[in-house]
Amino acid sequence: MISPSFFTDKLASHGIRFFTGVPDSLLKPLCAWLKANVPPENNVIAANEGGAMALATGHFLATRDPACVYMQNSGIGNSVNPLLSLLDADVYNIPVLLVIGWRGMPGFHDEPQHVKQGRVTQALLDAMEIPYIILSDVESIASEQLDAAITYIRETGRQMAVIVRKNTFSPFKASDDHALPYPCREDAIKKIVEAIDPSTAIVSTTGMISRELFELRETRDEGHGSDFLTVGSMGHASQIALGIALDNKRRRVACLDGDGAFLMHLGGTAIIGNRRPENLIHFVINNGAHDSVGGQDTVALEIDIPAIALACGYKTACRIDSLNEINDSIKAAEKSSGPHLIEIRVRKGARHDLGRPTTTPLENRDAFIHFLQEKH
Repeated sequence: MISPSFFTDKLASHGIRFFTGVPDSLLKPLCAWLKANVPPENNVIAANEGGAMALATGHFLATRDPACVYMQNSGIGNSVNPLLSLLDADVYNIPVLLVIGWRGMPGFHDEPQHVKQGRVTQALLDAMEIPYIILSDVESIASEQLDAAITYIRETGRQMAVIVRKNTFSPFKASDDHALPYPCREDAIKKIVEAIDPSTAIVSTTGMISRELFELRETRDEGHGSDFLTVGSMGHASQIALGIALDNKRRRVACLDGDGAFLMHLGGTAIIGNRRPENLIHFVINNGAHDSVGGQDTVALEIDIPAIALACGYKTACRIDSLNEINDSIKAAEKSSGPHLIEIRVRKGARHDLGRPTTTPLENRDAFIHFLQEKH
């Protein structure tokens, strides 16, 4: 394994001292090191990977130094537009070092949403004509690779990708943040399920929220048909819920969103507010962190999410930070026309033995479609 400090020192020796991106579980030691050792102004956790590309562009324009942009390979999709229409050699020719966690690497087991992405990661980079290296876990070899990669981007003004396999970086754990005085997310989800009308269709976002919702149904010996688990496609759960609500007006629809996902495609909030689905309740379960990939900070605890929703056209919006408020907030929303937004502030972390869905995405899809077609 290579240490995160070796990696950042190597980049610094070539003048790369600005980092931005969206955290990834395979890059967790690197992201933790950056948080602990790089000033916040030089490590910006972006709302999405496309925004990170724009930040890197601005940094280069201001300093003439390349930036390092980190992401999971699932985030390549968000970065394609700026990579091809802004940073490309035929446009502004902006050098960037891409650091990409290789989820779904062929030959290794991973969750369903990562398998295809892992298989086509190299092909996607080839299609964009972005050269890449697969980073060695031997520091002497990695040093030579990084020297060559950074020399390339500086000399050509182009981008180059560093693909990172699992366990390439040696562990690094930053000091624990002070625990916020909020309930845990799993208890909040339990309260939502207990309070909400059983006929409600639930769309849950990727990550811990869907995993905890699945396990809650298992514990309660309930089926999973009423829940659509958005196991990938971060940031799009609210628009899935909107699509259902617009075409199934007689059934209430709830979206269980996370703060990182909410921020990633914040424009979806404006579309919900504009379309005004009366049967939609949008929960934003906010712990101010990308909890599924290491707990790196988001800015969600520093902004007024209910005010954003109201400004976008939601009928009501509120913030709660205790379990006792959840039931009353849901009952009030169910008695009036929406869309409604309920922000629930929770603390970071999850059970160490939290499992993953044992049904396949296709099984989940079919059961959910059947649920939507049932009369209620």
